[in-house]
Amino acid sequence: QVQLVESGGGSVQPGGSLRLSCAASTTIFSNSNMGWYRQAPGKQRDWVATIQPTGNTVYADSVKGRFTISRDNAKNTVYLQMNSLKPEDTAVYYCNTHPFPLQYWGQGTQVTVSS
Repeated sequence: QVQLVESGGGSVQPGGSLRLSCAASTTIFSNSNMGWYRQAPGKQRDWVATIQPTGNTVYADSVKGRFTISRDNAKNTVYLQMNSLKPEDTAVYYCNTHPFPLQYWGQGTQVTVSS
């Protein structure tokens, strides 16, 4: 069964931090590059970060140095530690495989950065 469940979002002030989690089914997670994506209101969904099964990571320029992606292969879970948050980081955050996301998407988790 395909499953992607994101959690950990919330409302924070600029400069704050959040840690997102995504639990994936084994059929998705095993041996897959996992990515985080985000979609702001009225905008397209954008890629944020990717982690390979080996642990190698890649980031979008907009989050480089502020966000850290990690994964726990034993738990089929991928994380996104977000520091120094900015208002422009406000979006619904999703996880999926990368660079070819599955047609199925989870419900996402809302991140709001506002003073």
